[in-house]
Amino acid sequence: MADTNPIIDKLFAAGAHFGYAPSRRHPSTSPYIFGVKGGIELFDLEQTAGLLEQARDFVKSLAAERKTILFVGGKAEAREQIVRSAERLGQPYCAGRWIGGSLTNWSEIKKRLGRLEELSSMREKGELSQFTKLERLLIDREIRDLNLMFGGLRGMTKLPDALFVADPKREMTAVAEAQQLKIPVIALLNSDCDRKQIAYPIPGNDASRGTLTLVLEELAKTYEGALPPVAAPVSAAV
Repeated sequence: MADTNPIIDKLFAAGAHFGYAPSRRHPSTSPYIFGVKGGIELFDLEQTAGLLEQARDFVKSLAAERKTILFVGGKAEAREQIVRSAERLGQPYCAGRWIGGSLTNWSEIKKRLGRLEELSSMREKGELSQFTKLERLLIDREIRDLNLMFGGLRGMTKLPDALFVADPKREMTAVAEAQQLKIPVIALLNSDCDRKQIAYPIPGNDASRGTLTLVLEELAKTYEGALPPVAAPVSAAV
């Protein structure tokens, strides 16, 4: 008997095989469906494991050149893991509502991020004391609002080299902007998503915290493991 792929066992334990009812299926995901049980379609986890490996290979190539992955996932099941994985890798993220134009109107978003950095720096240095109480209140409110909208993008100085998206149907605006700019998308997608929009699809239960945690852990480990070593500083000649 052939050995089973251990990642398949992990995917099964996480509930990655559960899709939606056949009536919700997008035609493009049909090749990934193994069968139906209790009115719910089941993913073929052998295919999922193979596609996850392809996504890992792509992530490895990104890490080798220290390229940027923008992590996107605003639904409740995804937010915590999206933030945790992005911060672990020092990558940008959007774990709330996607602001239209975050990619396609990057020049304007960059200005907003610059404003956030400017005001935050002033507050940290105690420079807001020169303003009236009302002005300080308004500045604090502006910092809060900018953080809420763009906080996960702080430190992003250019467009990302790739996106990871949890549930591309929900995040269709982010996916559409990435497509317009030819930025490849890696996505955990359920049976109701359009696979044709995704460069590296990982078919599985995108409503499952366990599945999302597993997929993100695999991609994060891959990225970390493929990073080139940091060059040691050159010592000055004596």
